[in-house]
Amino acid sequence: MDRVKIAEEFKKKSKLRTFLGVIFIYLPILVTIPFIILGILLVKLHLKNMGASNIKSYWDFVPSWISFRYHYENQITYESGTNWTHLRYYRFYWIFNCNIYCPMSIAAFKYMAYLISIVENWWCPFDHDKKSEYKTSAIDKSYWHLYEKELNKLHPYDRENIIWNEDAKPK
Repeated sequence: MDRVKIAEEFKKKSKLRTFLGVIFIYLPILVTIPFIILGILLVKLHLKNMGASNIKSYWDFVPSWISFRYHYENQITYESGTNWTHLRYYRFYWIFNCNIYCPMSIAAFKYMAYLISIVENWWCPFDHDKKSEYKTSAIDKSYWHLYEKELNKLHPYDRENIIWNEDAKPK
């Protein structure tokens, strides 16, 4: 498995660079998340206007609170290394980051990808090398499957793909 390398270089970074790096974690809350939320609302509106139903909710992408190993009572805190911030010594800091900010932010991006994949499966049922990843956003029929005349224009694989044709036979 290709892993991102971060640990060894992190230890070499100055306190200032580490502090700035931590600030860059929270800027997406102010910059990206509002646009993701707006995007989610607009894409869902589009799908609803097209007649979509049975769309998963955002909460289907957020981990269950009971699945978290740490809760306030047993939350571990960080004590090693240099003293660049006191926040890491407090349970609320780790609870906020690990039980709220990270899983809910990741869920928002995954939910947006899920919705966009539905849109892609609806309007563009044309195979490419990453299309199999859209199977978690499978639909009953694509736009191109609605009428026989249009359906016959599709490549046989696109016509019989179970991701966007529930009547297709699994291969």
